[in-house]
Amino acid sequence: MEVPVLERRKRIVVAITGATGAEIGIRLLQSLRRLNVETHVIISKWAGETIKWETDYTIAAVKALADHAYSPHDLAAPISSGSYHVDGMIVAPCSVRTLAAINAGVCDDLVTRAADVCLKERRRLVLAVRETPFSEIHLRNMLDVTKAGAIIAPPVVGFYTKPSSVEDIVDQMTGRLLDLFGLDAKNFVRWDGMQKDN
Repeated sequence: MEVPVLERRKRIVVAITGATGAEIGIRLLQSLRRLNVETHVIISKWAGETIKWETDYTIAAVKALADHAYSPHDLAAPISSGSYHVDGMIVAPCSVRTLAAINAGVCDDLVTRAADVCLKERRRLVLAVRETPFSEIHLRNMLDVTKAGAIIAPPVVGFYTKPSSVEDIVDQMTGRLLDLFGLDAKNFVRWDGMQKDN
């Protein structure tokens, strides 16, 4: 009699950095929990401040949304090693400082080290860069890190969804980020072509 092989849950690292848009990272964690994906969260120092400023969440409440939470200073965490298998990583929001550090290969905290691991192991790395306007330096960093294998996916509003609230906008943004991992959050309206009136 064959013993059934149990499939491991998908495992995704979510890093929240200090750019505006902390709600995006929080909604990702909520959606991934609903999809039964194992999550590993890192909240940078400045993300902690942004969470307090922009949301009604405490840092402890955000960490509780994940299966595992790490200090950004814990370079001995499992996700800092390529031998620890993850299916990828999303940095949302991703500050331009974090973008620059990842592009330069500066692994001075767990966010940048975990991202570096994803690049070197050829795992999916999605950076939801949150800044406007972009300088030439930002654009060069985005191009170079894309050449290294990352995906740049800025949180951009899809107006075709006719959002009626900030929640609708965040759902669409996070749904599109999860699409990049083959995960359907089923929480936003998808474009299906122009509907012509008869």
